[in-house]
This record gives sequence, C-alpha cells and structure tokens, in this order.
Amino acid sequence: MRTVATVKRSPKRLKYSAPRFTKGEGFLYVNVDPQGADTWKLDPVVRLLQDGAVGVITTDTVYAIVCDLKSHSSIERLRRIKDIDSLKPLSILCHSLKDIDTYTLGFPCGNGQGQTNIFRAVKHCLPGPYTFILPASKELPKQCLRYGTSTAKYASRKSVGVRIPDDIVCQAILEKMGRPLICTSVKWPKEDEWIVDPAIIADVYAPEGLDFIVDAGIRVADPSTVVDLTGTLPTIIRQGKGPKHDWMHLREDGSSTST
Repeated sequence: MRTVATVKRSPKRLKYSAPRFTKGEGFLYVNVDPQGADTWKLDPVVRLLQDGAVGVITTDTVYAIVCDLKSHSSIERLRRIKDIDSLKPLSILCHSLKDIDTYTLGFPCGNGQGQTNIFRAVKHCLPGPYTFILPASKELPKQCLRYGTSTAKYASRKSVGVRIPDDIVCQAILEKMGRPLICTSVKWPKEDEWIVDPAIIADVYAPEGLDFIVDAGIRVADPSTVVDLTGTLPTIIRQGKGPKHDWMHLREDGSSTST
C-alpha cells in the first residue's frame, strides 16, 4: 500500500498538459459530503457526463473512472485514459435492477428441482459491494465488450459485469443521469494497486485527459466481490468487500483472483 501522506494534495494547482473534454472550463474538482447532504453539487458533473466527459466518482468500494454508457467516443477515451487493453470488457454501474434487466439477459431463476433461484438470492446482496457477470443483451454498446482489433471492429456480445453500489453519492449521480455509467476501478498505472485518495487520483490521471473528480473522502482499498453467473454455478472470481454467501462457489482450485 502506498503512503498518501507524502503526496502533495493540491489538485487545483496542477498544470495539465494533455487535452481534456472540458477544455476552456478546465478540470472540475468537486468535494461532496459522503452522506449525501449536498448532492446538488453533482449537477455540473452530471451535465459533463451527459455531454461526453470522463471522470472519477466514488462507489461503495473504491473510486471508479466513469463515462456515459451511450457515448461511444467517451468509452474510447476512458480506455485511453486508463490504458485498458482493447480486449478487456468494461463493467456498468446501475441505479436499479431495471437497468440490469435492460443491458443483460438477467439472473438465472432456478428450475424448481434443486437449482438455486439466483435472482432471489442476489436481491439480498443489492445494493452492495458485488459485481455480477451476466450475459449481455443487445442494448449494451459493443464498445463495452471490446474496443476493436485490426481484423474485426468489434467482438460479438458476450457478458458484462454489473454493479448497484450502496453509496449515496454514486446513486445520486446515477439517478440524475437516468441510465448506467461505464466504469473501471482506479489503479496505479502499470501496478495492481488501487488509488484510494481522490487528490492523488487527480495528480495521476488528470494529465491523461480526465475531466472531473468527485471527492467523497479517502477510501479503503477493498474492491467489490466479483461473481460469475454465466456458468453452471455462481463462481467467485475475486473475493473483495462483499462476503461469500452459501450459494456462491469458489473456483475448482479453491482460489479467487486478486485482479
């Protein structure tokens, strides 16, 4: 874990060399109450997102780089800012189960013959610190699954990770947006460690073209628990903040990934 005390917390004095969406307006840094007492401050953030900006918001786990799910150019910018491999799929932050129903084929419902009704079980976990991998629907933009290759512009639709964070600030942004956000967790470039201080995130990623940051305080480096629901059994592929439930299974080797 990196020591944050040695890093100068001065996002307003940073000099950015890379172009950003906000251009003349500059980089937007918004401090908000983690308990949601001043969600009116989020209105400029929502307007930026609706216009195609890429920024950082809080969740119930770690900070996430986000953009509008409907903006193809924003998704491409997000990949460039985070330097995400073109083959890596992206997750979506949802406000409700209705969003999940729209952009995925839904949760397994069981068969009445001993197979767990996953939908009923999942409802007890959401909102919460879980990412569930589900088959994607035709409504999900292709850029969420793969940016493209030299031989084929887009891969066929497969699966997507979905989240409903239990965070007042995040939920306020999603409600104001009226649709999900594409997201990827904020890590140190080239390292498998999360950045939990929003001021340091500004130091690291604003020069790469980030448009805004919503600062709701320093977080704990504890990501969501990722559960794959596309196979025969619900399988944990990363154990994080969300506890393991009886209906969740570990991989056959008894381990979960740390990435």
